[in-house]
Amino acid sequence: MVAYLVRRLFMVLFVGVGITFVTFVIAQVIPIDPVVAALGENAREEQIREFRERYGLDRPILVQYGIYLRRLLHLDLGRSLRTGCPVAEDLREFFPATLELSLAAFFVAVALGLPAGILAALRQNRLPDVLVRFFALLLGSTPVFFLAILLLDVLHRQLGLLPGPGRLDPYLIPPPRVTGLVTLDALLARDLAAFWDALHHLLLPAFVLGSASAALLARMTRAAMLEVLSQDYVRTARAKGLAEGQVVLRHALKNAALPILTLLGGLLGGLLSGAVLTETIFSWPGFGRYVTQSATSLDFPAVMGVTLLVGVVYSLLNLLVDLLYALLDPRIRYA
Repeated sequence: MVAYLVRRLFMVLFVGVGITFVTFVIAQVIPIDPVVAALGENAREEQIREFRERYGLDRPILVQYGIYLRRLLHLDLGRSLRTGCPVAEDLREFFPATLELSLAAFFVAVALGLPAGILAALRQNRLPDVLVRFFALLLGSTPVFFLAILLLDVLHRQLGLLPGPGRLDPYLIPPPRVTGLVTLDALLARDLAAFWDALHHLLLPAFVLGSASAALLARMTRAAMLEVLSQDYVRTARAKGLAEGQVVLRHALKNAALPILTLLGGLLGGLLSGAVLTETIFSWPGFGRYVTQSATSLDFPAVMGVTLLVGVVYSLLNLLVDLLYALLDPRIRYA
């Protein structure tokens, strides 16, 4: 197991270096000068020369990449051309908001998709199955921006049931920053008013972001459960007189969990990297908006930092899924 973990961690390191190389090459072949994008077309020659020298853009490409890798060994992601701050500080500022939203959306996807898929499999070709497939198709094919605007208009503007964009109401004092997750920081500060307000602000964007994932999870769970429910050991468990709940959860769901677990790992990584539209519509200060603004302004150090972070998160999630395989299936061993 230890040797396997060491190999996978080296693989994560290799993936990170490969991501930086590919992103760096793409940044160099784009036929737009990032200096002009940062300073504007009316910048003087002295300003452009000073800017290139400050950020090392006057050096050969391979030298720039070597400097970037050397800094990366010291966890230095460079300095943003747009904000002027270190990219690592920008990510520490914006990533917790995206993490909080993505985890909430992941919880919504699991809470809605998993029971719906199980119910559809148990009631195959009946009314519950038809309804689950209908809503899964509906949510899976609805654009995120359309669903977000529709729910904002109905639930916030017309009915006033949920708050509007943002993480907190303007009149509330944010809790002291510890983790960057407002709900968790409010609990740590024992500020229940801020906690409930942050939770209410989180409900709508979390549902919008997690709705498509819930639809995909429901369809995958239904397919996996249908395959398992037709196996002999499930019929044997029912013939022994076990309760239906034990048959479904202990025998069927446990054996159908591997493909579902694989999907869950990909969904969480996708939620972390795919929250751009949701964050923009709900004015959520996450790193989705940060990378969008950085990409439009050709802020290559920021784009490379975000890309590296997402790639490492994906690799670690795949490692976690592989480890969970061994817990769910005792036949799997990592030697």
